[in-house]
This record gives sequence, structure tokens and C-alpha cells, in this order.
Amino acid sequence: MYRILFNLVFRRMDPERAHHLAFLAIRMIPMLGLRRLVRRFTQPRRDTSVTTLGLRFPTPFGVAAGFDKNATAILGLGSLGFGHVEVGTVTAIPQPGNPRPRLFRLIPDRAIVNRMGFNNEGATAAAARVAKVRRVRGRPIVGINIGKSRVVDVADAVADYRTSARAAAPVADYLVVNVSSPNTPGLRDLQALESLRPLLSAVREEVGAKPLLVKIAPDLADDDIVTIADLVIELGLDGIIATNTTISREGLFTDQQTVTAAGAGGLSGAPLAARSLDVLRLLRAHVPPELCVISVGGVETAQDVRDRLDAGATLVQGYTAFIYRGPFWARAINRGLDRLPASV
Repeated sequence: MYRILFNLVFRRMDPERAHHLAFLAIRMIPMLGLRRLVRRFTQPRRDTSVTTLGLRFPTPFGVAAGFDKNATAILGLGSLGFGHVEVGTVTAIPQPGNPRPRLFRLIPDRAIVNRMGFNNEGATAAAARVAKVRRVRGRPIVGINIGKSRVVDVADAVADYRTSARAAAPVADYLVVNVSSPNTPGLRDLQALESLRPLLSAVREEVGAKPLLVKIAPDLADDDIVTIADLVIELGLDGIIATNTTISREGLFTDQQTVTAAGAGGLSGAPLAARSLDVLRLLRAHVPPELCVISVGGVETAQDVRDRLDAGATLVQGYTAFIYRGPFWARAINRGLDRLPASV
């Protein structure tokens, strides 16, 4: 049904407009009193829960940052079967993001290119919404992903991240420092050790005992990934999210004219799967087993999730396949995991 709807309607519609329409429908689930009914249909039948970061995740599969930028659809997404929702990326200063169009489908690759640019209403507004959700029974785990405000110079990034962390930490179940989006000028420069150390140290100090993770880019060299992993261990962070979108356009099936027309931005979806899995294996071979490693990038099926878990992921996230699989994507993964054998 959804495939027919996608081919007849959504693929002919501006991708960002289609996203907003789908997002509105998801937000309506709790508003219409359908949350409990939908949850019964989407949750795993057997226990696939994961305990990490001092939290119990009802399923290892969650929705990655970027889908719910302003923390307005957490309960609806939880109802659809996501065990955790990572909201954001939010910034200390509200910002509109980059000019439209800024979201593009590469349908033959089951991928998207985005240059959204952290469009969000600010960390304070998101934190207020998360605070309300925390009081709801049966809510999903909620992470808040924080990034640099565009108007803030890279030299002043530490104070900017501190402001976001101060707003988000009291209400988030876990916090993520995003230094890996390609859509904010200078942001990826913060992955360099001399910049990353003071930034992560400052946020760690700001959030206290709150679980803290850092999200890295797939375009880093393997040696740089290991260096960041060492820093995470040294500073006592709780985990790493691997990976963000890529600036690479290698190996695509989509015709070059369409790819060129999409322009700059982060590529996500199926083309990212191999590199994301490689980074996961590299990290898991290097970090202690108790460190939380969340794998994201090119995940579409229950088998993909199982493969990531078998490769050492603590949790798995997805986003892009939502566009191609539809609203019951998380349900399909949860029910698929029910049927697949667990890792030994």
C-alpha cells in the first residue's frame, strides 16, 4: 500500500513538503487518542530490550536525529515502534536553516541528500517539550542531539554547546554532541583532536552524570576514528554514534544529472551502509565492551539491524528508509527481529 502511495503521490511531491505531511500525521496519533492502539500493533512480541547508558531500551531500534528536529512528535514515533527517539539537532540560538530546496531524493539508490542546516526552534524550546513528554507513561527513550549555532564562530563553539547542554541535560535521557554534519560551515573541523578535547570536556562538565555521546562522520580516516575513540574513553564519555551523513557521491546508481542537481549536502541511506558497518567494526574492536556504540547509516531491514547488533552495535538507528518504507517501517523491523535468532 505505501509503495503505491509513494510512487503515485510522494515521489512527485517536494521531499520537504512530503516530510511535513507525514510528520503531521505522526503527531496526530496521540492527539487522536490512538497511541495505545497503534502501540499494540507495532511493538515487538518477544523481549528484544537492551540495557545501556543506565537505561532500558524496549527495542534496539530507534529513530536518528534529523527526523524530529523540534521534539514535537516523540510520542507518535514511539507509538510507531521506535524504542528511542533522538531529537534535534538543536542549537542554542534558534535558526531557520539553509534556503530551500534543501532535501532531495535519489530514488534508485534509496537515498537522500540533505543540506537542512540545523533548522530548529532552539534548545530551550525543545527541552520544554521533552520535559512534558517525560511525564507520559510508556514513552520512548529520548535523546537530545546538540550542534553549533550557525552564527557562532568555531572559536566560540564551546560556550555555544555549553548553552545547549545546560538546557537539554536536565530533561534528556541521554545527550549527543554533533560535530559531524556537513551542512554547518566549520562544524566538522571540531572533530580535530585539538578542538574536540576542550569541547567534549566542557560539555561533560556541564551535563554531569547524564549519559553523553559524540556523533562522528563516516568520511574520517580510520586513524582519526581511533583517535576520537581514545579521547572518548579518556574523557569518560558514555558512547559514540557512528555515523552521520557522508559528502561522498561514489558508487551511486542515480544518474549524474540528478546527483549534480541535488548539489552539496549530506548523503544518507543505502549507499552509506558499507562504510557505516566498517566504522562500527573498527570502533567495536577498539573500545571496551561496555561503551555504547550506536550504529546508523543505510539501515533498512530487520536483517540490517541484526547484522549491526552482531557486529557489536549496542543500539541501531535509522531515518532515510522511513521515506521509502513508510509509517510501519519500525513495526516491520521489530517483528522481523522477533523472527530472527538473537546473537550468541
